Amino acid sequence: MALTQNTVIGKLTPIGNRVIVKNMYFGEQKTRSGLILRDDNGTSRGIYPRWGQVHSIGPDNEDSYKVGDWVLVEHGRWTRSVNIDEGQGETELRMVEAESILAYSDEKPEDAYIGLED
Repeated sequence: MALTQNTVIGKLTPIGNRVIVKNMYFGEQKTRSGLILRDDNGTSRGIYPRWGQVHSIGPDNEDSYKVGDWVLVEHGRWTRSVNIDEGQGETELRMVEAESILAYSDEKPEDAYIGLED
């Protein structure tokens, strides 16, 4: 992926108990049974929590999840994205507050495919 004009080069570290997530998907999703969930973010039907993968955790965070785990975040409780390149290519990151995390899993959630099917 080519670097864009809005890419930060370096390392991003959360403060307090904040969590930085990646792989948060906003497009069309498909359930295990084959139902297609349209990309309706921003409409009243698009208000639902979303999964993101933990990229880094603030120093004051005492929750059980760790880097690499998947967290379910309350709808709208994330920041706009920032593109960052920490030396392994460009990644889209978002910050969430620990209080907005509803659940976590050490495996990629299977209730809906995130992005393209594997």
